Amino acid sequence: MSAPSQVLPDGLLVSFYGDDFTGSTSVMEVLTFAGVPTVLFLDMPTTAQLAAFARYRGIGIAGIARSQSPDWIKTHLPPVFESLARLEASISHYKVCSTFDSAPHVGSIGQAIDLAAPIFGGAWHPLVVAAPAIGRYQAFGNLFAVAAGVGYRLDRHPTMSCHPVTPMDEADVRRHLGKQTGKSIGLIDYVALKRGEATEALTQELAKGAEIVAIDIVDAETLAAAGRLIWECRGEHLFAVGSQGLEYALVAHWQAAGLLDTPQRELRAAPSERIVCISGSCSPVTAGQITFAQQNGFAGIRLDASRAVDRREWERELGRAEDQALAAVGAGRDPLVFTATGPDDPALARVASAIDASGQPTGEINDRIGSGLGRLLGRVMQHARLTRAVIAGGDTSGHATRELGIYALTALAPIAPGSPLCRAYSDDRAHDQFEIALKGGQIGAPDFFCAVRHGGA
Repeated sequence: MSAPSQVLPDGLLVSFYGDDFTGSTSVMEVLTFAGVPTVLFLDMPTTAQLAAFARYRGIGIAGIARSQSPDWIKTHLPPVFESLARLEASISHYKVCSTFDSAPHVGSIGQAIDLAAPIFGGAWHPLVVAAPAIGRYQAFGNLFAVAAGVGYRLDRHPTMSCHPVTPMDEADVRRHLGKQTGKSIGLIDYVALKRGEATEALTQELAKGAEIVAIDIVDAETLAAAGRLIWECRGEHLFAVGSQGLEYALVAHWQAAGLLDTPQRELRAAPSERIVCISGSCSPVTAGQITFAQQNGFAGIRLDASRAVDRREWERELGRAEDQALAAVGAGRDPLVFTATGPDDPALARVASAIDASGQPTGEINDRIGSGLGRLLGRVMQHARLTRAVIAGGDTSGHATRELGIYALTALAPIAPGSPLCRAYSDDRAHDQFEIALKGGQIGAPDFFCAVRHGGA
């Protein structure tokens, strides 16, 4: 275990892989706005791309493992882990959702750990899921999340307890993760952290055979204590698992120990006269944001996604939406193209019915919808000479950024936790240096689209 140091070491501090595309930006956001320059690559970076960010202290890769099968994870993740291991960061992080979305059959965090641990090595693997800054808390191993101002144990959370893919029926992260891996899982509870006994507790857990050690966090004190434990007991290299709570904890310790200055100014980008937004999200949060934006001057343009089952009809529909978006810009308004307004929108049933009637795979049509939205966004930005955009929806963000040829992002200004305004990097000069915000379905206040236009929350 490393002895405490008075300065941060040279070189790369944190490397990470995010198991969800939009969620990956949250790690970049936490580090960047704390004064640790970080870049997020949207695929495996080339040698030349890495060289362009050689001075950065954090490097990440955005992924999609959260929605994938065990076979997919086994095939695709080892090369990513091997690439990150070669970077030799002080800490390598497998970033997961702060609500621990996972199951043995989809998005298995346990399987990812089993694949990563032999590649990265390390004497132990901290598990940090809680992040008070975003309403996530862990006490005695049980994870809690705030929804609409009310805290819920995760197995009683109104969304996560009945999640359609990964319902949470167990709030104890050790038990939940234990269904996905055979590794022994220990715990350092918040009582040990508050008493200053975390190092002793870690020694005891490791002596009992723990390989993964969950760490409680309930407040600012335990956040910094968790960060201190992880940093001072990292050894030559450490592989960690968790949400952006891991970076929040590290930053809290670095600042408390005087290893990192606390930023003294609020970060904002300059306001943009005009932006363009696309949404493939069916979240009720996004629906509220669309309504708010329309009430505040944005031009809402509904896109009929059911036409995507026919390639020619879909291209015509995209062309119609593009014409309306360009007309809106010409009239001095911000275009906002969307496929649905919430989970109860009849448009969703029409899409499902059209897919059933066509006999085509749902995934193929969803890919076509996301890619089409990306092409639409690129054409509107190019023809209207716009430089700032919003993409709402995790899957939509992945497809759209690929269509734009974006290979990396750096954070410019906070908008909502997990969805900063970013600078985009592309080999296509027409798309390089775009400013873009990628928004997950559940992220952001009602004025999110307006905040992006204004350059900050």
